[in-house]
Order: sequence, then C-alpha cells, then structure tokens
Amino acid sequence: MSISFETLNVKQEIVKALKEEGIVVPTSIQEKTIPLAKSGKDLIGISRTGSGKTACFGIPLLEKVQKGQGVQGLVLAPTRELADQISKELKKWSKYTDIEITVAFGGVPIEPQERSIARSEIVVGTPGRILDLAQRGSLNLSKLTCFVLDEADKMVEMGFIEDIDRILSNTPRNRQIILFGATISDEIDDLKKNHMNDAVIAETELHVKKDLLKQVYYDIPTHQKFSLLVHLLKEEKEKGQVIIFCSKRSTVELLHKNLRLQSVKADMVHGKMRQTRRLQIIKQFNTGKSQILVASSIAARGLDIRDVTHVFNYDLSQDPQEYVHRVGRTARAGDSGTAITLLSPQDHGTFSAILNKYPIDVQEMRPGDFPKVSFDTGPRRDGRDGRDQGGYHRKDSLQPRGRRY
Repeated sequence: MSISFETLNVKQEIVKALKEEGIVVPTSIQEKTIPLAKSGKDLIGISRTGSGKTACFGIPLLEKVQKGQGVQGLVLAPTRELADQISKELKKWSKYTDIEITVAFGGVPIEPQERSIARSEIVVGTPGRILDLAQRGSLNLSKLTCFVLDEADKMVEMGFIEDIDRILSNTPRNRQIILFGATISDEIDDLKKNHMNDAVIAETELHVKKDLLKQVYYDIPTHQKFSLLVHLLKEEKEKGQVIIFCSKRSTVELLHKNLRLQSVKADMVHGKMRQTRRLQIIKQFNTGKSQILVASSIAARGLDIRDVTHVFNYDLSQDPQEYVHRVGRTARAGDSGTAITLLSPQDHGTFSAILNKYPIDVQEMRPGDFPKVSFDTGPRRDGRDGRDQGGYHRKDSLQPRGRRY
C-alpha cells in the first residue's frame, strides 16, 4: 500500500489544498515526521534542502491550532525571504480552513503586522521582529502550543541563539517544539537539553542521489575563470534555470555586470538589496522570465527557487557545508541536475575540506579551448580601467595552478 496524506490522517480540507498544489505523495521526511508532529512530540528533523520540510511542520500546525484562540503557532525563520515563503505555503494549504496567518519581519512598517496578529492563529517571522512585537505587547505568546524553528543550524550561524532563548522563555512550558535543519550543532543540542522534552530525531538522506546530481569541477587559473564561465553558459544552449553562486556581495555585483557586458542576460540577488526587489527577482526566476541568477549565499538555503538544472560555484565559501546547500538547489523532487565548480588556487583549501567532510562524487573536467574575454574590475587608482584578457588584473595570472584532486 502506497503512502498518501490520507493514510497519514491529514484533514481532508488540507489534503484537497495540497492536491491543488500538485502535492500528492509525501516525501520521505514528511512520511517520518508528520505522524510524530501530529502526536505532539518534540521533534528534531534533519533533512536536505528540497525535501519538503515546510509541510513536515506546516501540516500538523494547521491541524493543531483552533480558530479564535489567539496565537497558538509560531514559526521562526532566519531570513525575511524564508519567512515570507513559509507563510505563503501555509496560506495555500489552509485555503479551505478559517485559520489566519501573519508574516512578520523587519524592514517594513510594524503597525500592519500588529493589526494582522490580533486576528491570527499562526505567526511566521524572523527573531528580531518577533522580539519587537512581543516587547510592544502586540504578540501574546502565553497561548502558544507549538513553536517551530526552521533552518535551525542557519539560525545559530547567524547569531540568533540568544534571541531564540529569549522568545522561548516567554512561551508556556508545555508547548511543543519542532526544529528543522541540516545538522545538529552544539548550540542546537543545548536547545534540546534546555527547552525540549524527550525530543525525537527524524533523519533522512542529506545528499542528493548520485544518479540525479552530476558534480564536476574545473581546475582553472583565476584569470581564466570568467572566460570559462561565459563559455560554459553559452555552450549549453538547452540548459534550464541556472544559479551562479558567489561568496561575496561585491563578487555578485561584479560578475552580474560583466555577464551583461558579454551579452549574457542575468539577474542578481544578495542580502543588501531591498526586500521587495529580492522577492521580485526570485519570482521572475521561478516563472522563467529570467534564466540566469547570480546569487550570494542568501539563495543557497530556504528560499523557494524551483526547476534549477545547473548550479555554478564561481567561488567557494569558507564554510564547507555551504557547498552542500548550494548544490542542493538542483536535482530536487526527483529531477536531475548538474553542479559545476570553477576551482582556482584560492579555493583549493576549502575544496579539500569539503571532500574530507562529505561523501561527494565529483569528477574533474578538462576545459579544452575556449574564447578569452575581458573582465571589467572597475577603475584602478592609476586611472586605467583594470581590464585584462581573461578576467582579472595581470598580477593574478602569475598565481600557481595549485594541486589537483
């Protein structure tokens, strides 16, 4: 007998809404965690990006809260984009119920959020804004029955652990706590010991199946990296949606500018852009109005970015785990995908750490011949424009090629 949401005893009005969104068969992590969450147990879920974890806590939460009883469910997310995404999913799945949901994050006026909370049963938000609302007396947490912490490991990484402790200290002792993340850090373990009651851990495979995700790298001198990227983007005419990850905001902006100079149409997204603009760009990408997105790590985790066929690592973050989250943007929901890393000498140390930490099947590719193009790094102090055939100042071309893998 195949598993369905009906066999998990999900309420019919929610099942109906799920089917209208094309969600019919539970994923592995949903199958494991929904019954545990519905039972009221404290729960720690560990799963990779794209496994459908929002439904793991969202469905039981929608079933648990009661109309007109105040705020009973609180979901914390590390970023405004993720909070917005979660709230939209919950609203879709609750369309045949009378449950009200408010999303609350900074960067926008607080008064409309306060008015919405007054008639809501579930609030989704970022830690800073949730604390502000609680301190203003606009968010009463005394009736809370379920507290959800999504991307818990990212929360810790971003320094939100003290805010989380303060929020939890204002909630009833008998509330249910559900945490989701890719790893359990020491700080998450402390949350488990200090705030959770006999928490159950549910875990699924954190890495995409090898037959779905193809991972390759090119060992390339720094000054040729941009030229190779342009060549690969233009070579794969039949590619679908493409994300190019950079570790710094300045690199995102510089790469985006130079791709356009090479007549490669691309959008960009990073954490310093206005919230409304970021959401607009992601919507355009999801609807296929743009095909290439240059992004900082903000797009690596949590955001609802779909149908990505290719991920490029233009450079690597110093955190090896970030690689896993980046490549997890493709080969999702049973589709295949390709992750391509452009490896320059400065990336070798991080790449070694990635290979030592994770069971990654990655193949080296030889670039062959490709056209060399210029890379505009902006004006230099000597008044010249900083261009160099291949991409960077000429001093970069003197760097050693480095080790191989």
